[in-house]
Amino acid sequence: MDAPEKKQNFGNKSKENLAKHIAGKIVKVEYKSKDKYKRILGTIYYNNTDINLQQVKDGYAWVYKKYSNNSSYYEAEKLAKRNKKGLWVDNNPIEPWEFRKLKTK
Repeated sequence: MDAPEKKQNFGNKSKENLAKHIAGKIVKVEYKSKDKYKRILGTIYYNNTDINLQQVKDGYAWVYKKYSNNSSYYEAEKLAKRNKKGLWVDNNPIEPWEFRKLKTK
């Protein structure tokens, strides 16, 4: 999954939503690799709950199609869009990877 950047619409709300789930808690991170921005690509778990998936369900993250083939994520994104949850209240939210491209130009 990929969440909005700090300076992007819903960036702070996404961060607040993540904090609601894991702030002050001990989590497990399943580390896979790093992307070209040196960010960890992996999955966060708290009490066996996939927090990445929860962010998508809550509407505060996109499925990062380049790195995910998990059908649960795609279904969660579809439902969040349909129910206008989180960032999906915006009719045309900009994906973080597109936002980063715009910022580097």
